[in-house]
Order: sequence, then structure tokens, then C-alpha cells
Amino acid sequence: MASTARLELVNIVKQYPGCRANDGVHLTVAAGEIHALLGENGAGKSTLMKVIYGVVQPDEGTVIWNGKPTQVQGPRHARDIGVGMVFQHFSLFETLTVAENIALSLPASEARNTRKLEARIREVSTRYGMALDPRRHVSNLSIGERQRVEIVRCLIQQSALLILDEPTSVLTPQEVQVLFRTLRQLSAEGCSILFISHKLQEVRDLCHKATVMRGGKVTGSCVPSEVSVDDIARMMVGSDTPLSTQATPSQPGDVLLSVRKLSHPTMDPFGTSLDAIDMELRAGEIVGIAGVAGNGQDELLRALSGERRSEAGCLSIAGKDIGQAGPAQRRQAGVAIVPEERLGRGAVPGMSLVANTLLTAYGRGLVKRGWVRSAKVREYAAHIRERFDVRSAGIDSTAASLSGGNLQKFIIGREALQQPRLMVASHPTWGVDVGSAVAIHEALIRLRDQGAAVLLISEDLDELYQLCDRMGALCSGRLSPLVPTSELGIEQLGQWMAGEFPRAGTAPSAAEVTHAVA
Repeated sequence: MASTARLELVNIVKQYPGCRANDGVHLTVAAGEIHALLGENGAGKSTLMKVIYGVVQPDEGTVIWNGKPTQVQGPRHARDIGVGMVFQHFSLFETLTVAENIALSLPASEARNTRKLEARIREVSTRYGMALDPRRHVSNLSIGERQRVEIVRCLIQQSALLILDEPTSVLTPQEVQVLFRTLRQLSAEGCSILFISHKLQEVRDLCHKATVMRGGKVTGSCVPSEVSVDDIARMMVGSDTPLSTQATPSQPGDVLLSVRKLSHPTMDPFGTSLDAIDMELRAGEIVGIAGVAGNGQDELLRALSGERRSEAGCLSIAGKDIGQAGPAQRRQAGVAIVPEERLGRGAVPGMSLVANTLLTAYGRGLVKRGWVRSAKVREYAAHIRERFDVRSAGIDSTAASLSGGNLQKFIIGREALQQPRLMVASHPTWGVDVGSAVAIHEALIRLRDQGAAVLLISEDLDELYQLCDRMGALCSGRLSPLVPTSELGIEQLGQWMAGEFPRAGTAPSAAEVTHAVA
């Protein structure tokens, strides 16, 4: 690995009203180096990436690119000088082909010759072990294949620095291995990689160096392979925050949720229809559903929440049919929902925490004879904020002003304090830091121990193995068998995430069980 500095940030400062997002940040990324940028939610990582990519201009400080002070005037300028970025949320048009999506980011002179561009996509993608068919429509690609499109687009632009924001959060274990092989190959060829992740074991396995931020400042650095995961986590969150939650074995009770032959045609032209879903959840257990995004998770959440009604007999809570019940009726039956999309579905961005509390917790004595009890609502919001360590300027802060992790803690707290019988949580710790994840995990375990059933839909396999009593996988709208977590190996789970399983309700074969335990 070369030692020449590809990127240097010197005393970067970015001030927003009431918040110093970057406070004198220094960062150096060498040529060919895979460099991790770590920190809690709200630590200033996203702002720093926007500075590097030209989305925002720093108030103070200097960006030095290949030894020369440079003012990155915008994303197009960043791409022109060799900075590529793959965002956590992909920026692809589903109705266009792979080649058409890539052409949009290229100069007209390079995009005009379609045949030449398609040949280039095939050559580059094959060279780096990410083979793509340039004529396929993005809507027909898996999440892992879509990420390949984003990376290949950067490589065709000849990026010398590749910024990856939470790149493994939507991949199967097998896809992660392919990605890491590609990144190591790029590194060996001199491409620098800035790797942002909350998955610290992956940072240890992949990265040459790590820089840690807290409160907008750089607070430390390390060589990840020379320290433990706990050492890195301590650098991120300090010495007072627990680093993990241990879920003791549960004692499940009676069947609480019963799902029978639940099928739903999707309303989204790019969605996934549910295909005869069968499962049971018992009181006092956490059941996990793994799967790559876009395989029916959102449709399942909508079916359980009541946003989509079901046929009679498909869904029941404690023996009571709720298939035709709407969201309000299901809440009255004890169902709480934590959607994947925090802003827009979990909370209204422009409304205060107080108003967002009232949206779902109105049944907790916050409304009397049709009148909102304002003092009670504020008291409840303050209780959520204190109990779940939601860091904000106050309960009158808007949801949009909170970091992702703090908003997620607020949403979890709002639902958990209503003492639901069934909690359905979709990707509850997606993109949140170690400390926030621990707080969320503890809340789910407390609910389980109080006798609630918890359905955990997640792409974080470590999270599922840590918390769940039973688990399975969802692929193309079909649900695998739900088996004890201790009997399901990571390789078998990866195969189930790819659709290689019998239907739920069908016992796995002896060969499958042997393979899973091995």
C-alpha cells in the first residue's frame, strides 16, 4: 500500500444554527488505503462526507487533493477530479437499464455511444468480480446487484477515492464477501476507499486504518486489526455506555400472533407480493426475519399494521381475527409498529416530538372526551426523552432535527412505553451507533420479558443472532421455516435469504438441519 496522501482535510469547520457539525477536523487518507470513518449518530460523519463530495462548503479549513489545496465546488466537480460516492440510499432509476443509469453520470461524449458503453460496463464489472448485464432494467436487479451498479458507475468515472456509506447493510453474507474481494482489489490497484460503517467486525476485517469522531471532532484513530471490537466501540461511545445486550433464553407462552396463508399482491410496481405466509409468534419470544431489502418486508409490515387489510382468517391476535381491522383497531388490540422509514412513517418530520407522541400514544390517557390533554402529552414526551436518552434540544424540537439514532430511540420508546402485546419492529437499528443500538435492543428484550411477542425484521444478521429465539428468512415474498436460532448456521441462513428453502410450516430436511448446525 502506498503512503502518498490522496486526501487531506485540514481544520474543517462547518457550523449550522445551534450545531457545530464539524469542529476542526483533520483527516488523511493515503493512496490505496481502506480507511474507516467511525462515530455515533450525530458525530459529524455525514457532514464531513458532504464537504469531501462538494455538497456543502466548509466555513473554515482546507481540502487538499493529491497534494493541492482544492475547493470542491459540487458533486459533478468531485466526480471530475476523481471522488466517487455510493450513498446508503441508492440513486438509481428503476425504469432505466443499467447502462442508461450509468450514462446519466457521464459526459455526453462518453454516454452517446451506447454499444461502446455497454462493452465498457461488461469489461469493468467482470474485471472486479461484479458482473453486470448492462441491458437489464434496474427494477429487475437484487439489492446487491444495484450496489454493483453504483460501484461500477464510480469505477467507469475512474474514481481515485471511493466513499462507501454503510455498504453492507443491505447485503447477504455471500454478497459481503464478494464486495470485500472487490474493495481489496481496488485498494491493491491504488484506489483509496473511505468506509463508513457501524459494523465494527467488518471494519477490523477490511480496513487499514480508522478515524473516530465524537461531537464533530476527531477523538482518536487506530489500526483496526491491532485492537478489539470493544476497543473501537469504546473510542466511539466512551467508557460509560454498555457495548452489547445479552438476551437470556426466553420462556414462550401461548400463541399470540397467528398468520395463515397470508397473500397480498403488491400495490407497488417495483414491490414484492406476499405468497402464502405462515407463522406463529408466542408471548414472551422474539422471532427474527432476515432478508435482503425488497423481498416483501415492507409488504409484510403493512399487512401486520393494518395499512393493507387481509382476508378473514389470515391474521389473529390471541385467537381474535384482525384481518379486516384497520391500524387504529389493531393498536387497540395491542399491536405496535416501528416502520423502517423513520421520517414520513415513523414520525412526521416537521412536527415536534410532542406532536409526534400524540400520533400513536393518544390512547394512553392523552385525550379525554375528545380534548387533547396538552400537559399529559408533554409529560409523556419528556418521559420518552429521558427514559431512552433521546438527545435533542427539547421536546419541542422537530423530528427532522434529530439524528437518525436519536429519532429511532424516540420512536421505539413511544411504542414500547404503550406496553403492546405485539411489537413489529422493522430494521430498528439500521444505521444507528453502538450506544443507540444497545438501548433499542434492551427495550425489545424488556418487552419480551414482560410477555409481549416481538417480530424483528432486520438485515443485520448479528442483531438477529443476538436477540432472537427463533428466526428464518423472507425471499421473493415467501417465508422460510422459523427454527431455533441455535440450530441455524450463518451459511444456511444466507441460502435461505437467497430463496433456497421449503415453505414455512414444512419441516426442514434432515440434511438441511445437519448443514445448518454444522
